[in-house]
Order: sequence, then structure tokens, then C-alpha cells
Amino acid sequence: MSTDLTLHQRRRQPSTDELNSIPWLALLRPDERARAAASLQVGDAQAGDYVCRVGKPVTYWFGVVEGLLKMSADNAQGLTMTFAGLPPGGWFGEGTALKREPYRYNIQALRKSVVAGLPIESFHWLLDHSIGFNRFVMNQLNERLGQFISAREIDRMNNPDQRVARSLAALFNPVLYPGVGEVLRITQQEMAYLVGLSRQRVNESLRTLEAQGIIRVEYGGLRVLDLKALRCGSF
Repeated sequence: MSTDLTLHQRRRQPSTDELNSIPWLALLRPDERARAAASLQVGDAQAGDYVCRVGKPVTYWFGVVEGLLKMSADNAQGLTMTFAGLPPGGWFGEGTALKREPYRYNIQALRKSVVAGLPIESFHWLLDHSIGFNRFVMNQLNERLGQFISAREIDRMNNPDQRVARSLAALFNPVLYPGVGEVLRITQQEMAYLVGLSRQRVNESLRTLEAQGIIRVEYGGLRVLDLKALRCGSF
């Protein structure tokens, strides 16, 4: 397949396993689930691919099946602010989809990822007909508000260890990212992209957190041992 094809042009029907990994499908009635599953599409994103960009019209509500994405935007000074990392199980952009407005942020794949998309018309049909879907979206909006407030706080932190800890804790949110579990598959370079620090400085912070028994660095990822301490960042 040509690498010149866009992510939208590479879209395909999801597999059974991919459908089973989508958390909100289980909350729908059988008829609602069948309708949603029939309209869902997935795309195989390469590292660096944009899922959506600032100013583009909303066409899908997106979720991460596999991989890792980054939500960010550039400020007036040309500096990039990262709002969130998006690990498996995370669905995003419900506010934009609700208002049918252009995107105010960029979503970019940090590694090879599988991204699911629910067409905007199907999204609004479910809002109009499904109580279970409405509750899921309301919980998403509530958690997302807290996440963005935290992101602003993190962006102003001068202590690198606290920045890494709070950014890592955000990726272990069980409501927004139910697919993560206890171990997050992430590299130190990917953490550096999300936190806005060098890979070397992230490595130092992870070693500090590990020495205090808050996390454990494992092959290919990180295991959180004390999520409360990670969220507080008071060490």
C-alpha cells in the first residue's frame, strides 16, 4: 500500500477484537451497538501522522485502539503546548463533535497506532437515542475538564520530577483511558515529547520515582505502584 495515502484513505472496517476494545460499545443496547459498529472505521497511523489538525472541520469522534497519540496546540509565540497524551482506550474530541466546530488542537501519532473513528452523524444519532452513550460522554467531559486544568498546572511547574509524575499520572486515568491497566507501554522519548523535557531529564525523573517506590520501570513500559503519590507529586 502506498505510504502517500492519507490516514483517512487507509481507513478500514474494524476487526472483532478491535470492536471489543472500544469501551462505550458495551454500554449500548443491541440495536444501538449494531448501528454504531456498522459505521465505525479504523485507520493504521504511522508515527508522525496527524489524526486531526487545527482549523479542520470535525468529521469523526476518535479513539485510540492501539498505540499513543499526542494532543497539542501552538500558542501565539509559536511554542507548542501539550494538553494530553492519549493511550489505548482513550476517546477524545467529544466537545468539538458536540458543537460541530473546527478543531482547536492537533492530534498526532507518536508511534504506529490504530485509531478508530465514529462518523459525526452517528455520534449525534447516539446522543439522541442512547442513555448509555450520553452517560459515557458526560463522564468524558467531566474528566476532560479536570485533565485540562491539570495540564495547565503541569505546564507551569518548574520541578521536572513533578512534571513527569503528574504527566504520567494523567495517562493512568481509568475513566479516560480504560485500556491502559497497570502497565503503560511507553518509551522515555515518548514521555519526553509529552512532558516537554529532554529524554535524559525524563530518565532522571523516572529513576527518582522508581527509587521512592512510586513506579517500576519494566521492559517496554512503566508500572505504577502508588498512583496517589504520583498524582500528588509531593516528594
